[in-house]
Amino acid sequence: MKVDKVRGRVLALMVLLAPCGVLAYPAPVPDPSLPASTVPPAIQDLRRKMNDADVNALTFRDMDQLFTTRTVARSGPVWELPRSDHALDFTYSFKGQRYTADQFLERTYTNALLILKDGRIVSEVYRNNTDAATRLMGWSMTKSITSILIGCAVQEGRIKSLDDRITQYLPELKGGGYDGATIRQVLQMRSGVDYEERYDFANPGIAARNHELALVENVVRFADAARTVKRAHAPGEVWQYKTLDTAVLGWLLERVSGGSTIAAYAAQRLWEPLGAERDGFFIMDGPPGVGREFNGAGFNATPRDYARIGLMMLQDGQANGHQIVPAAWVRESTKATGGPGPGYGYQWWVANDHAFQAIGLQGQYIFVDRATRTVVVKLSYFPPENQEAHDETAAFMAAASAWTPR
Repeated sequence: MKVDKVRGRVLALMVLLAPCGVLAYPAPVPDPSLPASTVPPAIQDLRRKMNDADVNALTFRDMDQLFTTRTVARSGPVWELPRSDHALDFTYSFKGQRYTADQFLERTYTNALLILKDGRIVSEVYRNNTDAATRLMGWSMTKSITSILIGCAVQEGRIKSLDDRITQYLPELKGGGYDGATIRQVLQMRSGVDYEERYDFANPGIAARNHELALVENVVRFADAARTVKRAHAPGEVWQYKTLDTAVLGWLLERVSGGSTIAAYAAQRLWEPLGAERDGFFIMDGPPGVGREFNGAGFNATPRDYARIGLMMLQDGQANGHQIVPAAWVRESTKATGGPGPGYGYQWWVANDHAFQAIGLQGQYIFVDRATRTVVVKLSYFPPENQEAHDETAAFMAAASAWTPR
């Protein structure tokens, strides 16, 4: 197998497994060193099963029924997206076969699909009892939103330089694996900490344990694992996908925003100026007054509002009459600095030399192609570890980008 194909498979596997793409697993034995969970056992059990193929078409659109949440409030004028609706009259090729765009919807477990060309909605499809008001889980697309917020904090001077060490802002991390890493290295997934993104709950490592204790039982905060994590590599030396890196960036945003929350900062600097039409929300890793936003993979929004994020990025940071982040930040954050396949930027995946995307667990996508002025949002319910659906979606994205509606 060619090296590029191997690297592509590695990329897809990480997308499908992180941050918690696992089949349901039994409740572990309680840790007597930690407080007892106040989450009802039935809710804990549902959280352990939420990714399973027989329920995720529903759970991915109802996260506010499973978790404590924190609202990212919309306010002010909605950024109206003009439209010119067209039938999906194109085909794509996958594994030597040609399929229609309509066939793609069922073949790749689609809840919602939205395509924009030149800032205009040309197709909008909702399935499985979803509609334009349904807020769907973005999973690791949330990492890309965190990157935007870091860009806002740099623009405001809250973060003086990406080359500052993270401990300059979070002294709680001194003496651990993050000591010596710069903000830029954390953004690039080059922190060097020993946090393998592996979720084998039969033999749980640090990531699986953190998922269970923080997101299922809510007895610890997800980012607190950064206090004690060890170092595996020198900062900047090795690229390795880690949701913990993004959680540290969220902690940084809390700190530099003057005691605010990630949700409040996101509402002020992104959601309101973006002209979002509905509130978004983060799932939390604990109850009110204790929990933090799960900013590594916990944001929920409507397909149109995800599309507004993609369109803002396509327009070099401009949205609804506002410059949300500098054009230079958009370009820098979507430029490959490491990772498999075409590469990884500042929490954005690079698709090719003119396209980039936010990708979330089990089939969540904001795809942006500068060359064809295309934005595609796809919210899905892939079965766990479904490599083929991800590969087929990549083929569809290329065809949708090349499509010229008539």
